[in-house]
Amino acid sequence: MKAKVYNLEGKATGEIELSDAIFGVKIKPEIVHQVFTAQMNNRREPWADTKKRGEVRGGGKKPWQQKGTGRARHGSIRSPIWKGGGVTFGPLSVRNYKTKINDKLRRLALKMCLSDKASGAARSQKKLSGSYAGQGRKNFADGEKYKGRKDHARRRHQCRRPAFKGGHNRQQSRHRDDREQI
Repeated sequence: MKAKVYNLEGKATGEIELSDAIFGVKIKPEIVHQVFTAQMNNRREPWADTKKRGEVRGGGKKPWQQKGTGRARHGSIRSPIWKGGGVTFGPLSVRNYKTKINDKLRRLALKMCLSDKASGAARSQKKLSGSYAGQGRKNFADGEKYKGRKDHARRRHQCRRPAFKGGHNRQQSRHRDDREQI
């Protein structure tokens, strides 16, 4: 593959031969997407943080005695059921978003991006953004657009067994017949 060489003024001064091992790789959007999402996950930091009942300020003393007051027993005013208490299952700052990506896969994705850039960035950019626009992570590789919540609900109802048509009223009528016979 040949590419033009430009000087600082933006004029073409010649051509250079590009290696097909790097600039001639077939592009697979699934691999590029996988590496891209892994890189974005590795840049992510856990901002959300909450305090548990032991981390909230105060609440060292028992609010009232265990017995004799007629009130419910409590050991701390910083219990999660109290106003101003700790959060039960809140997010912590120690959350890890790191995603492992294999070196060979990362290098392959880089070669695919370079091949895409060399073969015509505008055309490939349009192709990638057009065919996968509005799709989620799960359906990116399929190329099939997600139908939405209504379609999912419709398919779910088709899988269910039909309801028994006699139901509760049929049992009541049977019991009524039994009573009439006695």
